[in-house]
Amino acid sequence: MGEFLKGTREELDKVVWPSRQQLISESLAVLLMVTLSATTVYFVDNLFNWASGQVFR
Repeated sequence: MGEFLKGTREELDKVVWPSRQQLISESLAVLLMVTLSATTVYFVDNLFNWASGQVFR
């Protein structure tokens, strides 16, 4: 158990943690991409719904 914790600590010391500014900017980029993706899926879904309504009316 002690060797495992020692190894875990050594690996965590190798991690390069992001700065606060980098964390905020990358989080905003992720939120923007998720929002754009969800909006695109929404509009494509509505397009297909409208098109199927025209074909199968």
